[in-house]
Amino acid sequence: MSKTNNGANLGFEEKLWAAADKLRGHMDASEYKHVVLGLIFLKYISDAFQEKYDELESKRETEYTDPEDRDEYLASNVFWVPKKARWARLQAGAKQPTIGKLIDDAMLAIEKENPRLKGVLPKDYSRPALDKHRLGELIDLIGTIGLGDKVSRSKDILGRVYEYFLGRFAAAEGKGGGEFYTPQCVVKLLVEMIEPYKGRVFDPCCGSGGMFVQSEEFVKAHGGRLGDIAVYGQESNPTTWKLAMMNLAIRGIDVNLGGQNADSFHNDLHKDLKADFILANPPFNMSDWGGERLREDARWKFGIPPANNANYAWIQHFIHHLAPNGIAGFVMANGSMSTSTTAEFGIRKAIIEADLVDCMIALPGQLFYTTQIPVCLWFICRNKSGKPSRGHRSPSPSGRGAGGEGFRARKGEVLFIDARKMGVLVDRVHRELTDDEIERIARTYHAWRGEKGAGKYKDIPGFCKSATIEDIREHGYVLTPGRYVGAEAVEDDGEPFEEKMARLTARLHEQFAESKKLEATIKKNLEAFGL
Repeated sequence: MSKTNNGANLGFEEKLWAAADKLRGHMDASEYKHVVLGLIFLKYISDAFQEKYDELESKRETEYTDPEDRDEYLASNVFWVPKKARWARLQAGAKQPTIGKLIDDAMLAIEKENPRLKGVLPKDYSRPALDKHRLGELIDLIGTIGLGDKVSRSKDILGRVYEYFLGRFAAAEGKGGGEFYTPQCVVKLLVEMIEPYKGRVFDPCCGSGGMFVQSEEFVKAHGGRLGDIAVYGQESNPTTWKLAMMNLAIRGIDVNLGGQNADSFHNDLHKDLKADFILANPPFNMSDWGGERLREDARWKFGIPPANNANYAWIQHFIHHLAPNGIAGFVMANGSMSTSTTAEFGIRKAIIEADLVDCMIALPGQLFYTTQIPVCLWFICRNKSGKPSRGHRSPSPSGRGAGGEGFRARKGEVLFIDARKMGVLVDRVHRELTDDEIERIARTYHAWRGEKGAGKYKDIPGFCKSATIEDIREHGYVLTPGRYVGAEAVEDDGEPFEEKMARLTARLHEQFAESKKLEATIKKNLEAFGL
């Protein structure tokens, strides 16, 4: 089974936390989060720039390239880093009392040269409250870690570093990890499932932008062009919004994040958007989402979500923004599949009866850094007829629509996949799905919906089951895959049942006799010692 480097353990987490910890005790955890993430971003773009600079320098004599030619970097989607902002210069000044001003000047220079970053980078490193000696030590530590070279970029190191820090900072701030970064293997599975070849991709709780990064990677890997998808997103946390802007700008992904951070429920920045693909990992079980102020909202087509849990508000928000051929894949807490509260049960029943649920996947535990809540994946499809909705052309160059067009008609059917036994441990507490496992799950779904080249679908006990809405009704509208896939098949060894029972019974009697004999021996020895 192939092993990917999708998982949580990068190998330098403790070094990174030691860097952040240099500032602990000198400022609030929420403040030093900004300090550290800003420097990590600066190191990231400096690494990417330096790699391109060295490449141009090596070709200087044969191809007459100029490593100080700004256009060379723009052509490669690498940010131009002016001399005063390069990491080597900051590293050289790390021990100087003016290091804070050097960093602020570097951030300003980068924003000036790269308009996409205007107003995004932190620029308050010279403030008196920030210990400059410890700031210098922080630069020295971060300087030993590669972040923006080609290998690191391919692994989404910036996003992974952010994931790690969110978990540690959440603990330091006394929170339970309310902000989530989606593990790369989960993002990859979502993207491989819904195949966003061409069209509008939307994530209304986009975090650091990992869904968009993986979608672009998918398009390129399947022969498409950067720009075949139009990217729309929204993020409520201002720090996370800025990181998403940085993360996507670095990769040359043209993204519409609404121009500011905003709450998707109370300030929907893309009100009129109907997306071909929705990919999302909303915060689980949000109890303070302000639902009592949105009782009459037009998005609640299937019922008013409870004010103390936003799960079904998110699900209906996704459905509201889906185009007529659209498909949504998103992460949810396991409780969403079976909750029996009046409001949530009623909404789930209505969504099922509207034939919008296409596939449900139960995931293994220990995939996330910041939560131990067991999770599942939902796939919602607007059109399961196999024909395009009237007036809507296929967004896919292959002629396939987002969710309904070009596949077999699967009205009244839902695919259940139980992947709880999958994944490999990358350390004592974190698990990841391998590329082979991701491919198996996605291929199963593609075969089930009749995708060309995916093979023929068949139910596999313990793993996958194609159920009908009538089956789901009989199970009280519970969407937990384990209810449907059954037990894994046990290989038949050919031994007749009567003979097997006789053999096992005889063996049981033997073990019982041996147990009694051992008990007598122990008793005899205890008596010999007067016990």
